[in-house]
Amino acid sequence: MFEYDIKRKPVLKPVTRCVGILTAFSIAVISGCAAVPSDGPVASKVEGSASKDSEVSIPKVSLVFDVIQVDQRVANNVTQLGQPSLASTFGFGGATATPLIGVGDVLSVTIFEAGPDGLFSTNDHKSTTIPVVVQPDGHGQIPYVGAVKFVGLTLEQARQSIVNSLKAKAVEPDVIVNMTDNASRTVSVQGAVARSTVIPLSLGPAPITRAIAGAGGPVKSPYDTYVSLTRGNKVGTVLLQAILENPKDDINLRPGDKVFLTYDPRTFSALGAGFKASKIPLESGEVSLIEAAALSGGPNSLVADPKGYFIFRYEYEAVYRQVAGADRFRELLSQGMMANKDGLYPIVYRIDMADPQNYIVAQSFPIRNKDVLYISHHPSVDFAKFITLITGPVRIYRDIDAITKN
Repeated sequence: MFEYDIKRKPVLKPVTRCVGILTAFSIAVISGCAAVPSDGPVASKVEGSASKDSEVSIPKVSLVFDVIQVDQRVANNVTQLGQPSLASTFGFGGATATPLIGVGDVLSVTIFEAGPDGLFSTNDHKSTTIPVVVQPDGHGQIPYVGAVKFVGLTLEQARQSIVNSLKAKAVEPDVIVNMTDNASRTVSVQGAVARSTVIPLSLGPAPITRAIAGAGGPVKSPYDTYVSLTRGNKVGTVLLQAILENPKDDINLRPGDKVFLTYDPRTFSALGAGFKASKIPLESGEVSLIEAAALSGGPNSLVADPKGYFIFRYEYEAVYRQVAGADRFRELLSQGMMANKDGLYPIVYRIDMADPQNYIVAQSFPIRNKDVLYISHHPSVDFAKFITLITGPVRIYRDIDAITKN
């Protein structure tokens, strides 16, 4: 590494000086802000490039969330409670309620009399049929009776009301009331359907899928189509695929309901060790964590940490309370955890895939729309970068030394 001159004093070769400079540079880098290479500028560099005359100071807001270790209990709770349900929001539906007469309905009122010379009978006909349109004030006109209130009555109640009004005027009257046009008993179906329409409800059950079929059906696949039901001040949204797979969510509609279909392709993002950063479509009703990892191409075993599988998402409150515990959830709220615009709370799930049994657990853990699947680098990767950094000057020295010898 050094030689002696005629005065027997050590003299460094130029190559050795170069190695010393490079080594000192490496030590300076290692002792600085970053010990390993990065993919971009450090934060201080970005912030330092801002205008020095700026007087606006934006307070930093820390995002509060919890990291939950996934086991079979957590996976089951996320699966069972993590899907919104129309049945839980609006009730199971059951049998259709008895229809009531409303404004705009067209009724057919047939009045029978026992005698041939009555108000509504002749020698040839024992009855007269009268069309009645229910007016905005809720009444309709019946000859010799006048205004009769129909709104809010069943067909049988309307029939009995007319009979009672005619007893003192007609000969042993009897009445039949039929609905020929139920203009007040309709639902609207709009959005991603073949044709937006207003559908009259029959007197029988009226499930959501029947109304959607009446509008020509969805124009996109069920696993990418959301169904929103608005009833009064309540709104519920579920995946159409979930309704098809879970008949109890195919609840019966009521007059005035609004059904809106939205096409929103479901995706998740894959980031981290070995993944080619990408946004991947969820092309089926349910995709498990194992399937999501496979769709992402699988982690790189040379750099990925099998203990560091993370799923970042916004979660439903009911799920959060169950997997983290009610006390922990309240504690997070007191620390400033906030819901997003949809009322969901930030959470991170972690699963250790170095444990063989978690390959079974991961098959029942569902990946949701807009999830971020992240696999962390193994700690040895950063160590390898560190070794590469400090051994770089040695390789440079060897190359230069080889050149000088040649």
